[in-house]
Amino acid sequence: MAASIIDSSIFQGIFTSDAMRQVWSDENRTAKYVEIERALAIVQGRLGIIPKEAADEIVSHCHIDRIDMARLRQQTERIGYPILGVVTQINQLCRDKLGEFVHWGATTQDITDTATVLQIREALQLVDDELAAIAKAMAKLAKEHRLTPVIGRSNLQQAIPVTFGYKMAGLLSAILRHRERLAQLKERVLVGEFAGAAGTLASLEKGAMETQAGLCAELGLRQPVIAWHTIRDNIAETGALLGLIGGTLGKLSMDVKLMMQTEVGEVFEPYHHGRGSSSTMPQKRNPIASCYIHAAISVVRQHSAALMDAMVADHERSTGPWEIEWIVLPEAFCLIAGALKQSRAIVEGLEVDAAAMMRNIELTGGLVMSEAVMMGLGPYIGREYAHDLVYDLCRESLAKKTPLIELLVAHPEIARHVGRTELERMLAPANYLGQSGVMVDRVLAQMP
Repeated sequence: MAASIIDSSIFQGIFTSDAMRQVWSDENRTAKYVEIERALAIVQGRLGIIPKEAADEIVSHCHIDRIDMARLRQQTERIGYPILGVVTQINQLCRDKLGEFVHWGATTQDITDTATVLQIREALQLVDDELAAIAKAMAKLAKEHRLTPVIGRSNLQQAIPVTFGYKMAGLLSAILRHRERLAQLKERVLVGEFAGAAGTLASLEKGAMETQAGLCAELGLRQPVIAWHTIRDNIAETGALLGLIGGTLGKLSMDVKLMMQTEVGEVFEPYHHGRGSSSTMPQKRNPIASCYIHAAISVVRQHSAALMDAMVADHERSTGPWEIEWIVLPEAFCLIAGALKQSRAIVEGLEVDAAAMMRNIELTGGLVMSEAVMMGLGPYIGREYAHDLVYDLCRESLAKKTPLIELLVAHPEIARHVGRTELERMLAPANYLGQSGVMVDRVLAQMP
């Protein structure tokens, strides 16, 4: 029976991905435990720390299909941790008590933490793959709409024209930084753990550091400089990255929701028959993917904070903070996977209505071009005076519902310096896009 939305047979395809659920599944987690015990036996057998015969026997039984998952559940509920249950089962599979050498010098947290790192490695690859796809789709939109005017908004009010390509390029720049952060994160997070009871490897009289180095090499992880049993900044940083990614996806979803409003109608999520429809209002086309993104990333941010809490651990082995990670890290990754999937669908199939964008720019009768007029008049009458003059004319335009151009042309002081043709040039949105195109090009140049 699935109680979580991530495991729900109804909702799981909306809020996560099958691939990410597999990474954090009981089966994959337990497979990682077994993989680590296998690697440990190989290394210690090679170093002569345990008998070669014992190492070979242990390795022969270190397969996930040899683990009785129902029994492991019972063992975990009784013991409180799954590792001892796994070790016991492997031991019992071995002949002639050779299984007594399994888990030699290790502790539960060594295996658990290293398994978590292996899962993080798989999960980060899935995240990076989605980020790469989203970046590609955003780059395509930015290039196509490099000079497509759209109103820029400040405090939800129309400000000045920008381009839709500029909006996309801004989001793209963040996605590229997230990929950079992810690559940098791997250097600090993909580090194994093998340190024994309190982190000092006192359980091994010889070959302690050699075992640690060999185990990490066998698993394709970096060797730790010192035990990190209760030094959890690496896991918290992972959560922080997921929160940052979620923030950018949330920004995307927020803008799409606002631009999809009936009164705006500038962009639309990809259309599929029935998607985002209402059970009672047939005309509706809801920004459903954006809603899912908003919900998912809001929870991810809370989980990121919880992982910060988990850093506050007591002494060399914590009493509770560690278990916070067990609860929130898988769910954070699963939810960000869902948000990434929905975001990719949006940007790959986004419908852009350039005509509606221009229509909205023209809604104010030229008022959104007031800064352009102010700057154009500045050389003749001074910037500050021009600001105050144009401000008054904007108020008059609103009160009389008269296009700004007519008031500008009729003003005697303005007429002394510029004529209608020049004023119309100032009021043309395409002439006041600033460096939008240049900035788009600069972001696109960063694409790998």
